[in-house]
Amino acid sequence: MDLVNLSSNLLFVAFILYLIATLFFGATIRDKRSKRNGKEIAGKIGITITIIGFLAQLGYFITRWMASGHAPLGNMFEFVTFLGMAMVLAFIIIYFMYRLSFLGLFALPLAMIMIAYASMFPSELAPLVPTLNSNWLYIHVSTVAVGQGILFISFVAGLMYLIKQIDQRKRTKKNTWLELVLYSIFLFIGFIVSSTIFSIMDYEATFEYQDGTQILETEYRLPPIAAPNNGELLTDGVREPWFEAPAWMQGADAGRKFNTVIWSVITGTIIYGLTVLTLRKRVGAALQPLLRGVKADLLDEIMYRSVAIGFPIFTLGGLVFAAIWAQIAWGRFWGWDPKEVWALITWFFYAAFLHLRLSRGWHGEKSGWLAVIGFGIILFNLIVVNLILAGLHSYA
Repeated sequence: MDLVNLSSNLLFVAFILYLIATLFFGATIRDKRSKRNGKEIAGKIGITITIIGFLAQLGYFITRWMASGHAPLGNMFEFVTFLGMAMVLAFIIIYFMYRLSFLGLFALPLAMIMIAYASMFPSELAPLVPTLNSNWLYIHVSTVAVGQGILFISFVAGLMYLIKQIDQRKRTKKNTWLELVLYSIFLFIGFIVSSTIFSIMDYEATFEYQDGTQILETEYRLPPIAAPNNGELLTDGVREPWFEAPAWMQGADAGRKFNTVIWSVITGTIIYGLTVLTLRKRVGAALQPLLRGVKADLLDEIMYRSVAIGFPIFTLGGLVFAAIWAQIAWGRFWGWDPKEVWALITWFFYAAFLHLRLSRGWHGEKSGWLAVIGFGIILFNLIVVNLILAGLHSYA
């Protein structure tokens, strides 16, 4: 228990240090009258605190490994936390390649959202299921996470490029789509906020529902807006659901997951709306002045370099190592499992990214949109495929 508590405390310390580092990186994007030496000092302090935070998170990983007896990569909490650590590591590497302090103002908050998202999943230590009890777990999953962490930097650079270059003075299709991307980030925040609030309140509602020939129970941690299809509320004293989840939503706890999505959308939309009302402009328009002194060509280069580095690593982890492990575990290297299909879709997309950039000259804004869409596919694989679509990877 001492190791478990130490591990949790180190993860919390890392999160706080990333937050403090973000504030210092924010000091590097002030107006032109600010002293250059002051900006450089703030950037150095920011990256130093980031490295200390990364070491604290690495300490979390090691102590949790010691406490559990296996690499902490076997469930959603552990994988997403490791993915957040890979994102921070990728940022640190890119920082020392280009010395770009302003990148931290965007990369670290998004990595923090990922770590906070991980904390919404059960974090209790548990033995690995037999299928995961293999050395290939460490090789396959860690390589995938590192590759995705580096591809995350291409998303950050692409998002910054689009915010900087797209005209925000009038509403167009481009800035509407860009605002939709920024709005989707608020949906993540909505999930974290709503889950945290009702977790503190220790909210719980139990439903009974029929899945095929089985009668099952599911526990809601958020007030039920959508009940399980053909479900019956068993808990007294809680509000009745408004409607049932559609019958086509199959899989374990489909109704509960759909209910969580609804709460994420509601809470995220409220937070986004309050942000827009406070800023009195679109989020993209509010962020654009911060990037006035950033060179667009440099962001474009970071987009490309991140994909050029991250794509081969993802290929190894997501396709090559995955196929080898599948052959060992299931007797076949490919089986059209949803996770396998979306890993292949991700691979084809980033292969197309590199082809279009190198052969067709898709630089600048086109590359920016591709970088944003590519990481959107990764997030779809992480969230929807992992949690909603039933498959051989559902146990994770």
